Amino acid sequence: MDLSSYASWAFISSFITLANVMGAIGGLLYIASLSMPTVIPLRIAAIASAFFFLCYGILAGSFPAIFLYSMLLPLNAYRLRQMLQLIKKVRSAASSDLSVNWLQPFMKKCKYRQGEIVFRKGDPADEMFLVVTGKFLVSEIEVELQPGQVFGEMGLITAGFQRTQSVECIKSGRLLAITYDKFVSSISKTPSLDFISFD
Repeated sequence: MDLSSYASWAFISSFITLANVMGAIGGLLYIASLSMPTVIPLRIAAIASAFFFLCYGILAGSFPAIFLYSMLLPLNAYRLRQMLQLIKKVRSAASSDLSVNWLQPFMKKCKYRQGEIVFRKGDPADEMFLVVTGKFLVSEIEVELQPGQVFGEMGLITAGFQRTQSVECIKSGRLLAITYDKFVSSISKTPSLDFISFD
């Protein structure tokens, strides 16, 4: 068997079609989406990937590809919209003047001494915090967290639910902690927050 013909430019160039180029771009974007550390860029890459794969299916006349990616494209767009709304509402709820009052009944108390680490960058994330007393420092960006501030909510929107920064106690104090699941469910149980919906 003569394998040299498979290495020739004529054979390789036979694969360089518009359909295959679209498919290759879609494949690269799909791989990129799997490496994204946060959900928003992941969804955007998945939408772009689905678009290019759909173009490939149309140009190649592949019904399975057309069917699959015509479903995935709007689904990913819908999920991206949901996630953007969730981020907006979490930030709105966490930064509102009502944050201390409505969160406290659903939160557990935690005490920290100076020098103790609340969490490190890359740690699993499943809860957010409210500073009651003391001072806490976001180490990577040198930002101090004062009483009344909420932090740790970004883990809710990262792929794999991981901490994006480290937080250290720099003045002994107390935190209130709430899991993400309890935070979302508590929204619907709080009359003063009826304007927030996670549907």
